[in-house]
Amino acid sequence: MKKSKLSVLTGIATIFTFTFAGYETTQNVQQVDASSKIKVTYTLKVHNKTYKKKTVKLPKHSTVMRGLRKCWKVKSTNGFITSIAGKSQKPSKKIYWTYRINGKFAQKGAAIQKLANKDKVKFTLAKTSF
Repeated sequence: MKKSKLSVLTGIATIFTFTFAGYETTQNVQQVDASSKIKVTYTLKVHNKTYKKKTVKLPKHSTVMRGLRKCWKVKSTNGFITSIAGKSQKPSKKIYWTYRINGKFAQKGAAIQKLANKDKVKFTLAKTSF
């Protein structure tokens, strides 16, 4: 009788141990997943008026283009963005898409420029001087 009670108690203890160990592992995985993401806010401006705005979660080290494509339909030619969310550039009128990150003009193309957590990316469709 004592042997069977001991076996039952040992079995129950084993089940609880594995259950709680599995729960802890799941929590750790969720924490790792959350820390491997960044949050970036995108704004589209057309002729200096805000057209659309979205905040997205992306994997760390994502590019501007990856986040942009996650938010809206994007068309590009030879590495240059030609259309975002149905709004197209007009080269004959010198109207092009340009972008800034955290208020500063980007130094790299959208397909190369890496993002950091809480970056603010603003795309503007307007007449340019170049």
